[in-house]
Amino acid sequence: MSGAADAATSDDAVIVKSRVLLLDQAGRALLFYTRADVATNPTRWLTPGGHLEMGETHVRAAVRELFEETGLVASEAQLGPVFWSQDFVGEPAPGVRRAYHEEWYLLRTEAFLPVDTHWTPEERIDVEALRWWSLDELERTADSLEPTVLTDLLRRALDAPMRR
Repeated sequence: MSGAADAATSDDAVIVKSRVLLLDQAGRALLFYTRADVATNPTRWLTPGGHLEMGETHVRAAVRELFEETGLVASEAQLGPVFWSQDFVGEPAPGVRRAYHEEWYLLRTEAFLPVDTHWTPEERIDVEALRWWSLDELERTADSLEPTVLTDLLRRALDAPMRR
């Protein structure tokens, strides 16, 4: 989740990440309330996910990040194809702008209590809370969401046919 390494990335490199929109049987999404990399940016709710490691595919990174951040074991086949992707410019440090590419996966599971066993020291500082959110709750919150289209993504996921 942390982006300290993003600021050290060369100016012309694209930072690649994978994220997982994790839904429980009631259609709620698991989100983390996480401090932004730049103090002037708001703390925001976001999905599990993070950077690709050297030689890693997006789907493999999504499986790894999901396990590290929640304790949930999933396979690449369970994640299936990319659900959504985005390219954007972010600010990983004050005054530093970097290009990002994210690929998102959708996974439906039974509700569970995530564990922090495999969190990094930075995640232990940055993550302030986690919870399962309904679409209605997300639409009503005044809290910041990342990305800003998260409610649209959840609505789209809820409308998507279940994969077998």
